[in-house]
Amino acid sequence: MNANANADQNVRPDYDEVIKSIADYVLDTPIDSEEAWTTARYCLMDTLGCGLLALRFPECTKHLGPLVQGTLVPHGARVPGTSFELDPVKAAWDIGCIVRWLDYNDTWLAAEWGHPSDNLGGILAVADHLSRRRVANGEAPLTMKTVLEAMIKAHEIQGVLALENSFNRVGLDHVVLVKVASTAVTAWLMGASRDQLLSALSHAWVDGQSLRTYRHAPNAGSRKSWAAGDATSRAVRLADIALRGEMGIPGVLTAPQWGFYDVLFSKTNRDQAIKPEGQRQFSLPQPFGSYVMENILFKISFPAEFHAQTAAEAAVKLHPQVRDRLGEIDRIELVTHESAIRIISKQGKLANAADRDHCLQYMAAVPLIFGELNAEHYEDTFHEAHPIIDEIRDKMEVIEDERYTREYLEPDKRSIANAIQVFFKDGSSTERVAVEYPIGHRRRREEGLPLLVEKFRTNLATRFPQPTCDQILGICDHHQTLEDTPVHRFMDRFVI
Repeated sequence: MNANANADQNVRPDYDEVIKSIADYVLDTPIDSEEAWTTARYCLMDTLGCGLLALRFPECTKHLGPLVQGTLVPHGARVPGTSFELDPVKAAWDIGCIVRWLDYNDTWLAAEWGHPSDNLGGILAVADHLSRRRVANGEAPLTMKTVLEAMIKAHEIQGVLALENSFNRVGLDHVVLVKVASTAVTAWLMGASRDQLLSALSHAWVDGQSLRTYRHAPNAGSRKSWAAGDATSRAVRLADIALRGEMGIPGVLTAPQWGFYDVLFSKTNRDQAIKPEGQRQFSLPQPFGSYVMENILFKISFPAEFHAQTAAEAAVKLHPQVRDRLGEIDRIELVTHESAIRIISKQGKLANAADRDHCLQYMAAVPLIFGELNAEHYEDTFHEAHPIIDEIRDKMEVIEDERYTREYLEPDKRSIANAIQVFFKDGSSTERVAVEYPIGHRRRREEGLPLLVEKFRTNLATRFPQPTCDQILGICDHHQTLEDTPVHRFMDRFVI
């Protein structure tokens, strides 16, 4: 009998290749894409504006502030649009929460989807705290150029991991990628060595991961609005733990039976590469660079789940033809792509605002009826006052177009197409209005950026007096000015 048959071979492995690739990218790869730097500036503006707009909603603001009221944190991180000065972990939670609350910040769509600007919660909290502490110690502060670089790299980590790895198909929520990306860049901001960064990343993967339950019928709810804040906050905590000297877990992904792949990534998933021995592994189809920031999708026109953006745009175009004939509608054909059907196509009662902003039919019905779609349209009071919305929803037939599904995944297209046609009881119909690329898509960047800046201007005005809005816009409108601005001075402008 083999004396070792009942004993594990305790040979500690090297860190998994994916973890090493992420760490080496963060530490060693310069960003030399002018387009990425410019897009990051617009992304910063848009993300902060989304957070400021969310402060109008009590269901969001009830979550903000210190866990213990009255807590004072020396050189604390600020939460834009508030007077809070918090420890970086809670500040990251709060910033991430307000950024994501209205489903209005940027989006990345591939085998997995998500919102890479969610990482700004951890980035901005850590950068503000470090900048304030450095100044107090007589050292040079961090500048906003460092924040932009961290944004580009967080976008890249989250987005490249999402290209061919579908976490949703094994029931995991995409905020796992926010946690991983935020851990990488916040540890870098804190001055992590390579070993510390590897340790931090291993803890992000071994950590508990969120299920997608709260994003799908019949359990969709408001947790989806703060889940990313929770993830980016947890990342800051894990980075801090690693910088205190905590050992890493080198084989966190590949360990047989106990690793991430075997425990959480082993369900049938046609988007995954398979090792010869049958173990699922992440596919990284390209090296980390600046591709994701260059191709990020902005939500400019509508605070709506991104798979419905073009449906809402098509509905607005049809509004003049149907607004006076709502009672004459017989049926509505809504042609879309497979991901939209799988994620946001719903029938039946919608229980809350979070349920409505993840319902394709609702996000098409409102602009068909009213000619617009904004955050207030998801609230209970609006929905209850307009039963016509559910009447129109009930007349919708959702149909998959295989070309839309195929081109959604093609790297040179990444379309997010929807088409709507309304048929009336007398046999007449509208034309079929198709929108294949939303205004926030890279293919419509020239058209979209002026509107994005106007969106930022409008959102600033919901929180600040005009002179403050002008000061913030003056910084953000000029790339070099923004890059050179110390982080704590930038954040000073957002304090109420």
